[in-house]
Amino acid sequence: MKILLKEDVDKVGKAGEIINVKDGYGRNFLIPQQLGILATKAAIKMVEDELALKTRKAEAAKRSAEKLASRLNNVSITASVIAGEEDKLFGSVTNQNIADLLKEKGYDIDRHTIMLDEPIKALGVYVIPVKLHPEVKAEVKLWVIKSN
Repeated sequence: MKILLKEDVDKVGKAGEIINVKDGYGRNFLIPQQLGILATKAAIKMVEDELALKTRKAEAAKRSAEKLASRLNNVSITASVIAGEEDKLFGSVTNQNIADLLKEKGYDIDRHTIMLDEPIKALGVYVIPVKLHPEVKAEVKLWVIKSN
């Protein structure tokens, strides 16, 4: 049975490929799971159109992430925290705190995209990486200062 894959399937093939599979595998798994369809001329045209649309959307998302990254690279934020002797912080600055500070500046960034290895527990200046897209990263400068 010839099947046209609509999505990538591990150990079988990538989206857009026409593969030969056993009748039962195609009828009972690939087609009901919407992973593939019978390889007809109309189906091939339809899948090519879907893949082209996905490609255009992915490129648009990458372009918008690059624009945001160019703006974020120039952003500097300040976290005012309570610190004790030897400039040790009471608590820490987390990726949620950084996301809130960015939101105050007008950037709606998800806290999960802020790539902190561990919370910040000392005063100083830090460069915080932000992963906006699998291929696009930005860096935000964070100043952690002592509040009065």
